[in-house]
Amino acid sequence: MAQLEALIFDVDGTLADTEREGHRVAFNAAFADAGLDWDWGEELYGQLLAVTGGKERMRYYLDRFNPEFEQPGDLDGFIAALHAAKTQHYKALMAEGRIPLRTGVRRLLQEARDQGLRLAIATTTTPDNVTSLLNNSLEANGGDWFEVIAAGDVVPAKKPAPDIFLWAMQQMDLEPDQCLALEDSHNGVRSVLDAGIRSLVVTVNGYTRGEDFSGAGLIVDHLGDPGEPCQALQGDLGGRQMVDVALLRELHEQTVS
Repeated sequence: MAQLEALIFDVDGTLADTEREGHRVAFNAAFADAGLDWDWGEELYGQLLAVTGGKERMRYYLDRFNPEFEQPGDLDGFIAALHAAKTQHYKALMAEGRIPLRTGVRRLLQEARDQGLRLAIATTTTPDNVTSLLNNSLEANGGDWFEVIAAGDVVPAKKPAPDIFLWAMQQMDLEPDQCLALEDSHNGVRSVLDAGIRSLVVTVNGYTRGEDFSGAGLIVDHLGDPGEPCQALQGDLGGRQMVDVALLRELHEQTVS
């Protein structure tokens, strides 16, 4: 039976609640800088999250919610420039410490490192966004905690396609049954399962709580910390108040056996 060798984390919504007060705010700031009257409110942004990838999300917005906008001749360049500006605003929010890690994330990451588990990232957000979050919420050079950061356009097809997880595992020379993934969304769950990974923990957030997470071994509201117990929405915590490495090993063993 394959042993658990690595934990592969999604970022947005999993490591931190970056969507509502991070990416959404940064998008709106970039739109304002460009003289656009676009305003992505919280409810609208929840609908836009059906599409992964910032540039893809802007295209979806134009097609679905703003078809009357007079698109420039070089729409690709226009969207890329907006996205680059949005990334700068997002990094500034990170530098201000506006978006901390979710409950239990730092604890679990440190415990996994101490026990020799390998760590990786698999996300649709840009590498700059990832390193900015990690360096400002973990420690300087927090990105070095992760052996592989699979992010952004390193693969052409974004979640729910499995490509980003397949790429991360390829870089680590690991098979799916040696990995456990942590996600927060339906698109992420589909990406994990289609990559062949069967050990899966979901930490829901305000945007994803009602989504379909079929195939996940455990669904919790967060990972838990001392004094801040987590709640299992599906699956069994085995009497624990926190998701720890021992529990992840048990879940993995049940999945691959």
